[in-house]
Amino acid sequence: MKLIKAIIRPERLEFVKKALEEKGTYGMTVQEVSGRGDQKGIRLQYRGGTMVVDLIPKVQVEVVVKDADADDVIRTIADAARTGKIGDGRIFVIPVERSIRVRTGDEET
Repeated sequence: MKLIKAIIRPERLEFVKKALEEKGTYGMTVQEVSGRGDQKGIRLQYRGGTMVVDLIPKVQVEVVVKDADADDVIRTIADAARTGKIGDGRIFVIPVERSIRVRTGDEET
């Protein structure tokens, strides 16, 4: 299994959720996060001066999928989250050794 962790623009979350649902992936964890990448933040004009905002609001989407489905889910997230502008985000893929359902104790490896 793989944990796919995607950091995306908040306004693209609904597009990503819908695209994943269309592919049959429903379970996910979503968190509001902030960070910065290569652009090192953004500069805004405020009351005649320049203000640097170096931590930009993002959304982190986490999905655990079977190894065989990982590439399709990654492609789906990337396509749905892409605007073509700097700051679209990043996707990380992390191996998952075990998954245990709390309610039943069922385990997947």
